[in-house]
Amino acid sequence: MEKEPRRLIFGSTPIIFLISLTLLYVGVDFFCGNKISVDRWVQYFSSSEATFSKTLEDQEFMNFHLARLVRGEDRRNFETTGFACDKAIHSIVCVSNHPVRIDNNNMTIYVPSDSQNETVIRPYARQEDELKVITPVHMIQYLNTTITPPDCQYSHGIPAVIFSSGSTGNVFHEMNEIIIPLYITTKQFQSRILLILEDYKPSFIAKYGKVLSHLSNYAVMNPGTNRSVHCFPGFVVGLKYHDNLALNSSEIPGGYSMSGFKHFLRQAYGLKFEHVSQIKKPRLMLLSRTNTRRFLNEDEMVLLMKELGFEVIVVRRSKVVSNLSKFTRMINSCSVLVGAHGAGLTNEIFLPSGSVMVQVELLGTEWASNTYYGDTARAMGVKYLRYKIEGEESSLTKLYGRNSSVVMDPGSVYRNGGYRTARTVFLDQQNVRINLVRFRETLVEALSIVTDLDR
Repeated sequence: MEKEPRRLIFGSTPIIFLISLTLLYVGVDFFCGNKISVDRWVQYFSSSEATFSKTLEDQEFMNFHLARLVRGEDRRNFETTGFACDKAIHSIVCVSNHPVRIDNNNMTIYVPSDSQNETVIRPYARQEDELKVITPVHMIQYLNTTITPPDCQYSHGIPAVIFSSGSTGNVFHEMNEIIIPLYITTKQFQSRILLILEDYKPSFIAKYGKVLSHLSNYAVMNPGTNRSVHCFPGFVVGLKYHDNLALNSSEIPGGYSMSGFKHFLRQAYGLKFEHVSQIKKPRLMLLSRTNTRRFLNEDEMVLLMKELGFEVIVVRRSKVVSNLSKFTRMINSCSVLVGAHGAGLTNEIFLPSGSVMVQVELLGTEWASNTYYGDTARAMGVKYLRYKIEGEESSLTKLYGRNSSVVMDPGSVYRNGGYRTARTVFLDQQNVRINLVRFRETLVEALSIVTDLDR
């Protein structure tokens, strides 16, 4: 008999709490002049204790992770106004924790504010890349008395993340400027976001759908076909960029690494091999190019690889490469990856730990070879071997002459002609005939690494 009154008193606690909170909001509204919408009042009066607690929890979760995307003065602006943009060397990322309306008809976001301002950015990780295909996003901070935003047609309980697919078709740029920055920006939200893909391309979705579905529990929105107005409790516009094929644990939002990204890819694509020791027979994949930077004695290279004991897979640009799910499993089953400097080496990110990546470093590609692919390999637990060709192995010797500055001093081409001239010479005009005697030494070293029982 004594327990009944306690149960009744405990059961009334949520009601008392909600009424008290309502009165608190009335006071805030009265003394501070904040506008609280009728929808919000209905929410406070009608929500059950569980629903209300869940709403508070979701809001706190969103606020915390949005705040991680800005620092310093930008963080203080975000905490004060609910809106801020982090402007770094390469990227611009804007965030808000205010209830916003996103008009897909013209990609405009309406953000309630105490002041009026408009911010326009291109939602792409590398702002210096002047790609014409990127549609800008307009963020309008407005006063209730000055602008009337369009009515909501759909409402969502999670924040939106808006980014552009940019210029696709090159695996290096897709990974470097879209997939890795998307991982950096959104992984912390634990799939509790809705992705809005500007400049939507079905081919991009088909290729990277497994990655996107592991970053969000919801279907990717295409604003080109979904021409409506959506309400969100907050948003992120743009993607955070750290460096070339890199994640820096000390950069915003903090704590992410290439090894973590590699583990994420293994989960997304269901890759079997975590370490090269799980592969019983040494298997080598040779990336074959058909236009520029070709191996002129490729058949002899393959014979040498087989003589040393490798099972060899030669991959050319074909449907197998475009089918990323199939290709990732294929490359993950290899102990060694060999290729000339180029975008194809980006696929080293799917190799198991302890494997080897051999890059054939062509004339004039020393910095890019190490920066783009050497550093990435080392950061992901892949052994990087560099085969630096000599002048006699390059087709540029025949084209320009053995004693030309192109062969003797490649750096002078960059200094005197600039990047575009150097690109034409070293990337578009160059092929290579490998010195098999020298190359054998590199292959033997790779074989010893992946077959060493003490690894």
